[in-house]
Amino acid sequence: MKNILTILLIAFTIGLSAQNYVEHKVQPGETIETIAKKYLVTPFDIYALNPDAKKKFQPNTVLIIPNSKIKNEPIVKNSRELTGYKTHKVKRKETLYSLTKKYGISEEELKKANRRLYSENLIKGDKIKIPQFRTVTSKRTLNNTVKKYTVAPKEGKWRIAYKFGISVAELEALNPNMNETIQPGDVLNVPNIKDQEEKTIETSFGYYEVLPKETFYGLKGKLNLTQEQLEQLNPELKTIGLKAGMVLKVPESSATTIASTGIVDVETTNLRRNLTNFKTKKIALMMPYQLHKIDVDSVEEAKDRIKNNKLLSIVLDFHVGVLMALDSAKQLGISTDLKVFDTRYHAAITSKILAENDFSDYDAVIGPMEEESFDRVASALKSDRIPVIAAMNKPKQVYSNVFQTLPEDKLLRKTMIDFVKADSLKTKVVIISDRANKAESEALQKEFPGSKLILSRLDKKNKTKDAFFLYHTELQNVFTAGKTIVFLETDNDSFASSVISMLNGFNVNKTEIVLATLDKGKAFEGKNIDNYNLSNLKFHYASVYKDFDESKNNGFVKAYRKEYGVTPSKYAARGFDITLDILMRLASAENLYEASSDTVETEYVENKFRYTSDFFGGYVNQAVYVVKYDDLRVVKAN
Repeated sequence: MKNILTILLIAFTIGLSAQNYVEHKVQPGETIETIAKKYLVTPFDIYALNPDAKKKFQPNTVLIIPNSKIKNEPIVKNSRELTGYKTHKVKRKETLYSLTKKYGISEEELKKANRRLYSENLIKGDKIKIPQFRTVTSKRTLNNTVKKYTVAPKEGKWRIAYKFGISVAELEALNPNMNETIQPGDVLNVPNIKDQEEKTIETSFGYYEVLPKETFYGLKGKLNLTQEQLEQLNPELKTIGLKAGMVLKVPESSATTIASTGIVDVETTNLRRNLTNFKTKKIALMMPYQLHKIDVDSVEEAKDRIKNNKLLSIVLDFHVGVLMALDSAKQLGISTDLKVFDTRYHAAITSKILAENDFSDYDAVIGPMEEESFDRVASALKSDRIPVIAAMNKPKQVYSNVFQTLPEDKLLRKTMIDFVKADSLKTKVVIISDRANKAESEALQKEFPGSKLILSRLDKKNKTKDAFFLYHTELQNVFTAGKTIVFLETDNDSFASSVISMLNGFNVNKTEIVLATLDKGKAFEGKNIDNYNLSNLKFHYASVYKDFDESKNNGFVKAYRKEYGVTPSKYAARGFDITLDILMRLASAENLYEASSDTVETEYVENKFRYTSDFFGGYVNQAVYVVKYDDLRVVKAN
């Protein structure tokens, strides 16, 4: 037996030598990642030959390192070298764009040379510096581990990472200025691996990045694929196992499933049990206080402005909620260094704040509210991975460092549909819609085979115009004994008021009518809407928030009433909930990213949060309530 083992060992050693494998003894302070970089291989390559390194990795461990896939061929590279500056006097009608074309430089190069141009416009007569460059040609070998790659149509970050055998994070590290959504024609840095080592991208497949701590069991629920199926599509899984950051090839239908996942049942997490990180949390709050418009010397004028300015009222309510959250966190041993910035609801002022302050060591930034301002903050702080919280708005672009606290509208709609489908009773469904919502209502009808769709009447004189009404007789024979769910889809408050009133009249004896909607817009909050009718119809809808529970002892509500003599608004509650959630998550992990896996769902006064790393970047809240009117209050229905 011993002789057989000796022969096998010799054969294995000869095999390694023939394939140019090398041995490496681990030194103190080294990691798999640093060793991989040293030998120009990936961590996955090392794990494939050293499976024990996953569990046992320490100094003096001997690792087998495979031959690098990196090409060792000289590549000619042209680079630009700054040689000096030329002064230019700005003429009438000249713009940054015209100057970049005139001097053959980029807008970013021009702004770097004249930093005030990040926040100010060009003015006739200004003297600005024009950078001068020369082209330098060089050849590099061996350390030439990166090459340029032009993005092809239908290629995203996941597909390119898969093609070159790296993670999305590694691709982003190679391209710090890469746009969150890459476009065909973009030029990226990629590993300079040999052509035969590049994986083929198949347009009929989707590509998925494995999240930290994700298991085959978890992927089965998310992708509807077994371990065997995943290994068949990605053979390397059989040797190196599942690793965070790996990009897997999956059927297109599985990738679509991820993007359209609806309501998920997750047990609420009590973060108080997990508090371990008690370092002071550094938080920035960026809100449009517009203090420059308030005369602090006139108390009455200031009060009047707060009373009549809805935006300011919302901001101040949110601010109070933030401060009360800081106080609640302090009682749990979590201290906070809060810095408040007035963005004035102006993108230029926000840019100035970014230029004058260093946010690289902040744990999180809450705000701004204005869309362009938020986009500038998120983009500027992305390279430092500073979480930026979209507290009161939905950003136009969810960068990798963005936490979108407001769930997507499509998730709200799907949650409501799933809720009705889950009703164990045989419930009839009727859909009433105005003409503007016809297409969506027809799609809803397909979700409930056998349901009845009733559209609003057209104007008698103009058949292309919606008259926003129904005849009472059109509903007379619709409702029978038993339960009927009525979806009312409209943006018109007079139509909503009329239909709700008629439905309430039919809701008698053994006939039970439950009102629902996929989109609770302003139509259900009009002055003619009777809340008694909504309560009588047990009006259901999917919502970001719910009313706080009066039956429970709520410290925040109690303290707010004591301090201000009124019940807190939903904006005050939201400021409290978001801020306390951020601080609790930060205190339960090293950073907000580690504390925001999709298995962690938190709930506070009126809001709950469960973040999922979006398929296209960033974190989006997936926690949604289904609420109903009950005795003139909005309470949880699920």
